[in-house]
Amino acid sequence: MRSGFNPDKQHSLASEVYLSGKGLHTGVPAEMRLVPQPPDFGFQFRRVDLPGKPIIKANADSVINTFRGTIIGNNGATVGMIEHVLAALVGMGVDNCLIEVNNHEIPIMDGSCEPFIELIERAGVVEQNVQKIWYELGSPLTYHDKVNNVKIEAFPDSEYRLHTVVDFKSSRLGVQTASLRHMREFKKEIAPCRTYCLVHELDMLHEQQLIQGDLVKNAILLVDKPISKEHMEKLVEKFDLPRFALAEGTYLDNLKLHFDNEIARHKLLDMIGDLSLIGYPLKARIVGNRPGHTGNIGFARMVRSYIRENKFQKRQFA
Repeated sequence: MRSGFNPDKQHSLASEVYLSGKGLHTGVPAEMRLVPQPPDFGFQFRRVDLPGKPIIKANADSVINTFRGTIIGNNGATVGMIEHVLAALVGMGVDNCLIEVNNHEIPIMDGSCEPFIELIERAGVVEQNVQKIWYELGSPLTYHDKVNNVKIEAFPDSEYRLHTVVDFKSSRLGVQTASLRHMREFKKEIAPCRTYCLVHELDMLHEQQLIQGDLVKNAILLVDKPISKEHMEKLVEKFDLPRFALAEGTYLDNLKLHFDNEIARHKLLDMIGDLSLIGYPLKARIVGNRPGHTGNIGFARMVRSYIRENKFQKRQFA
């Protein structure tokens, strides 16, 4: 966010911009266009390749799948992997934008949201002469998925802050944490952080017709379990990968980490994108313990319901 940015006003883009790339799971090329919108429009997606160019509202009620990415849908029209571009829009202070795409998956680019940040900067962000209404909590909220050991909590705060704890239950990978104290730090501290995949899951994901894109260029490949030389050779051949060495015994050296805790930071990035589907700007401190898309959306739905039931608690932060 630029100097002089007023967080209590709504913002949109100054111009249309677009980029193109392949989907992570489908491997299919797609073009995405960001289109400025008037105040109170929020975030919406449009499938320009389908008859009638249907629009899908970006809120938790539209989510139809959260396996390895967040997918929204409406009357048969779907858009997947929406979390990275939404995180970029939130991180840059954009409130109102139409995201047009000509396929059912947003391009993965390099696995982070830095390319989307660059796109937004190229478009420019403009202040709109309408007040932005923030919502605050009257009391803490807790989402707890005991089956998957996921816990996400929200506490009243005067800012929007996030903290993540990632525990792989692996002696190799250990526990990582990441924090974002203010959204103005997003571009530098969170946006460059790329998605990841566990090496032992590659076969399973491929069998499910996922990760059909160029995985090696857009994901950190983590080794959470010992891997034999024979298995590695099979993966190299199956996925047409270059031969890797293990970097510090935990990840393949195809990519250099931007941060030691890049995985936890990317989890925080995903949370920002997914929690934008609450549909209301929120002032709260969010703590996510082992968050993932399913837990993020479950929590977003909880907060969305809370706000609908307690709208008398909304107020403007002067």
